[in-house]
Amino acid sequence: MSFETSVTHHLRADDALDLNDRPTDWLPHDWRHLDKDELKQASEAALERSKTELAAAQELLYADDRFSLLLVFQAMDAAGKDGTIRHVMSGVNPQGCQVTSFKQPSTEELDHDFLWRCTKALPERGRIGIFNRSYYEEVLVVRVHPSILEGQQLPPGPRGDSFWTHRYQSISDFERHLSRNGTVILKFFLHVGRDEQKKRFLDRLDEPEKNWKFSAADVAERQHWDEYMTAYTEAIRATSTEAAPWYVIPADRKGVMRALVAEVITDTVTGLDLRYPEVGESERQEFQQARALLEAEPD
Repeated sequence: MSFETSVTHHLRADDALDLNDRPTDWLPHDWRHLDKDELKQASEAALERSKTELAAAQELLYADDRFSLLLVFQAMDAAGKDGTIRHVMSGVNPQGCQVTSFKQPSTEELDHDFLWRCTKALPERGRIGIFNRSYYEEVLVVRVHPSILEGQQLPPGPRGDSFWTHRYQSISDFERHLSRNGTVILKFFLHVGRDEQKKRFLDRLDEPEKNWKFSAADVAERQHWDEYMTAYTEAIRATSTEAAPWYVIPADRKGVMRALVAEVITDTVTGLDLRYPEVGESERQEFQQARALLEAEPD
């Protein structure tokens, strides 16, 4: 690893998680003595190392053709999902990578179960799929705003704690099924602080080139901050498994956040049992014939 060996362990969530206890500006121990410029240089260098390794690993992932990689990104508004995806994945071959952003469900999507629209976007073997938001919205924003359920054409039944527990179970069952069939799943919660989010919203208002990113609805959602932290905490606790672990990434420092995400992804992919396909004897004979034909061509 590029960082100290405890970094991944620190970021990984467990059933004792409390987001209120997780700092949003955490740093690896080796970086805590660095000033602002040094920290920027260190995080950029770490990101570049991971991108180089990930580019090579992606080629091997494609050639091996036994695994796919699914990256799920969830966060509060202005945490930096788009920028993180763009920076971390900028070195990979775009032919082997796909990004799907999930907005408000369409009428067609609401006529299916809540996992359906994401199932359609799953990466095939050898490819990397990225979900910018995901089926987790159905236990996050929908839990904070349960009135949304009224428009989902669900059968009648209780909408209390057992309803959400069943949704967690459906998600975990779904992810275990994918894992058993070769999809490696990594889930990232980009954990931005409330004060930092406010600063970023103000930046979007102050800088004309960022105005398009601003939505008054995002500010309204800040009034539900504590409810969202509770929803995220409970969802992550219930669904962080060996098959599909959650990583809580401190997001107040964008450069550090990107480097940490890249490190987790790269370590995971390079740790797989990936190998180039072996060439059989009949294929080798075909290669020899092809070589002879090529060498016999006139210059």
